[in-house]
Amino acid sequence: MPRSFLVIIFSWIMLPAQSQLQMPSVFGDSMVLQRDAPIRLWGKAIPGENVTAVFHQQRRTVRADAMGEWTIVLSPEKAGGPYDLSVSANKTLLFKGILMGDIWVCSGQSNMEFPVKGWSSVNNAEAEIASANYPRIRLFTVEKNVSALPEGDLKGEWKTCSPSSIPLFSAVGYFFGRALHKELNVPVGLINSTWGGTPVETWISRDGFENDPYYSTVMQHAPELSMDALIGQRRSREQSYVESLQKDLPDLSDSARWKESSYDDIRWKKMLLPGLWESQPGLSRLDGIVWFRTAIDLSPEDLAGTAAIHLGMIDDRDDTYLNGERIGGMNGWNTDRVYTVRNGLLKPGRNVIAVRVEDGGNGGGIYGDSNQLFLSSNGKRFPLSGAWRYRIQDVLHSSNGIGPNDYPSLLYNGMIHPIERLQIKGVIWYQGEANTSTAYEYRKAMQLLIRDWRIRFSNPAMPFYFVQLTSFNAANGNSNSGSTWAELRESQAAPLRLRGTGMAVTVDLGDAADIHPRNKQDVGYRLALLALRNTYKKQVQSSGPVYTAMKKNDSSIVLSFSAIAKGLVVKGSGQLQGFEIAGADQRFYPAEALIVPGGRVKVYSSSVVQPVAVRYAWADDNGNANLFNSEGLPAAPFRTDQWPGITVLNKYDPSLK
Repeated sequence: MPRSFLVIIFSWIMLPAQSQLQMPSVFGDSMVLQRDAPIRLWGKAIPGENVTAVFHQQRRTVRADAMGEWTIVLSPEKAGGPYDLSVSANKTLLFKGILMGDIWVCSGQSNMEFPVKGWSSVNNAEAEIASANYPRIRLFTVEKNVSALPEGDLKGEWKTCSPSSIPLFSAVGYFFGRALHKELNVPVGLINSTWGGTPVETWISRDGFENDPYYSTVMQHAPELSMDALIGQRRSREQSYVESLQKDLPDLSDSARWKESSYDDIRWKKMLLPGLWESQPGLSRLDGIVWFRTAIDLSPEDLAGTAAIHLGMIDDRDDTYLNGERIGGMNGWNTDRVYTVRNGLLKPGRNVIAVRVEDGGNGGGIYGDSNQLFLSSNGKRFPLSGAWRYRIQDVLHSSNGIGPNDYPSLLYNGMIHPIERLQIKGVIWYQGEANTSTAYEYRKAMQLLIRDWRIRFSNPAMPFYFVQLTSFNAANGNSNSGSTWAELRESQAAPLRLRGTGMAVTVDLGDAADIHPRNKQDVGYRLALLALRNTYKKQVQSSGPVYTAMKKNDSSIVLSFSAIAKGLVVKGSGQLQGFEIAGADQRFYPAEALIVPGGRVKVYSSSVVQPVAVRYAWADDNGNANLFNSEGLPAAPFRTDQWPGITVLNKYDPSLK
């Protein structure tokens, strides 16, 4: 037998599994492929091997390159199906039930992640679930994944929309896709790639940052590193910080005495409680064991009757001591701690409370409202909130790993890069809550995100529609004290100068007390209106009134608007609300506002004799704003001035958190 033939046989026998024919997880049974566009298929095989794809009367063969990678491009197909896709090399992959339709990526943070029914639920959730029988809507949820470097694949699977598959899917994504499907009568594929509480910067590629004139210098402080290198850097920083905190303290040999009332803790650091220790500078990634101590003085009269120590909630596990005796302890980050004190344990004068807290990931510490932290005795409450002494006993290095907010591009690498070769119709986006501290800079980041994804998906005009932050009382922000949420909303409007973009205004759909309002039906529908008008060229009104110009009169200002449809209207009964007016002193006052002929609004106030500026819906909670057009769409928040806001100097810090 020729030696060369033996080598071939041996190489086939020893062929590693990863050299066998593979395709990314986004290809699967019941998927949607993008109609009216070249169909791109890709994967890995044995280097030099022929790979053949067969799909709806099309057949293509290519040869895998020296790295075993291959790409096949089939001709565009019209909407339809179901079809089967066969891809063959040393084995055959068969994908069944594929539809040709429109694929939309649904991305952002928690208000896009918000499920129809799961960790929260939409209005009328049970009825929505029961009616979610749309076999030509297909759903794909990307499994959460943080990656320091771009990944080649992700985890997830396609599901047909049904009452059993819809509850955990993105509500905004579903209601958007449902509206398109009903109007267009074509299959719709929805890819849900979301992670709550994440900033926009984690969703932008490293190439995007480095090729941007503004961010390229910022990224010099965040070199590209592997996950092992990031974790190693985190550990080194944690260790150095912990050592600096405790450098003047004795070693841990005396830790058995930390619960005792006689122990001298004068050299321990102080921390305000209640409060998670991860909110403290330098402790933001600390997992481990921390002891807290405080003392309270009582008179003999205070000792009568029953007594208990109330500690609010503790993340995760505690052992609580009073004057050296253990009085309680439990495991559970969201459980109130109330420990009864036996008769005779409290004494006149100084009483010492010591709490050992063990945290294995996220949070850490004694938290809750300050009025939950107190000693009750003889019918009296003695506050325990304030500065407690603390000391770190043990550190569990990086038990959380690297989180999505710890470094730039981590979610792009793990949750977007693996699908960027897929042909899609467009993107819907709902994010911004995590960027309110850098609201002014967000206008740069948001435009970069859109440009970056258009490059990554090889579609320079890819439709990109997004949701403006709704009303929420984050910090009582307003025009006079400053509002990070109002500034973020203004920055969200900046990308509208890019073609193929649109913004769904939702000031009327929020909840002042809940950052996750439950009316996701109207949010999805308003995004669908943007797509129907701008992408599908349907004759629908997709925008509420948009401020265009102002004219100053002696004691009033008249505002002009576009997108008024058949005219401006006041939602509900009564007068226009949400308008403010200011003079040269930049002090804003609530204003009277009237709709006047020509699609205009006249604004005035007896408190401002010579007005120079108007603001509308400029507050964290702007739910009272009620200017709409005749199609029932709300006016976008705006201001006529350019006075500096409270976030103008705040910048994104890309260094490892």
